[in-house]
Amino acid sequence: MQPYFFPYIGYFQLIQNVDEFIVYDNIQFTKKGWINRNRILVNGNESYLTLPLKKDSDYIDIKDRYITEDWTLERKKIINKIKETYIKAPYFQTVFPLIEEIINFENKNLFQFIYNSLKQINNYLDIKTPLIVSSSIEINHSLKAEDKVIALCKARLANNYINPIGGIELYNKEIFKEEGLELQFLKTNNIIYPQFKNEFVPFLSIIDVMMFNNKENVLEYLNSAFTLK
Repeated sequence: MQPYFFPYIGYFQLIQNVDEFIVYDNIQFTKKGWINRNRILVNGNESYLTLPLKKDSDYIDIKDRYITEDWTLERKKIINKIKETYIKAPYFQTVFPLIEEIINFENKNLFQFIYNSLKQINNYLDIKTPLIVSSSIEINHSLKAEDKVIALCKARLANNYINPIGGIELYNKEIFKEEGLELQFLKTNNIIYPQFKNEFVPFLSIIDVMMFNNKENVLEYLNSAFTLK
């Protein structure tokens, strides 16, 4: 998977449900995706949190992108926005110090910043799945899409590849089967929880989930997803 900035719970369900989770660092950065932004709840509506990036080529890899030079100022704005939004949430006192520590991470490399955030949240949620950086695996990294996924799986001696349900249009089960791999898709159940007294807004950042749920409930959510064969 691409590294995402405070991704929604489905991302962590996937991590929880596999033996190894490979995070891409050497694929091209994409605009308007979830690599450097996500959504939280502000006054009952979704609102974006965005990591501001230094201007650079749109064709370089994620690992070669960097957060803007004025990050010290910008991160204070992000921290304050999260604090103002969730200060009355039931688990604010427990979760906010973690979020603040993640955002204050000093490395401005985009991949390293997000990779650290994923590790920190996994640790908080007691997710034990190893995170593996894609470029550390010896394959032909010029491969693309399905071919690259298969090469990574084979290099890690996998016999089963699980992708989010959104990938059902991208990957062909027969091609994976020919390579000795079973292809499955992970589907999340409808996860609904109180967000103050607002109408529920789904698929927000994991920040929202953790602010309104204790760890035990979040773990139940993580284990509620199921695979489709």
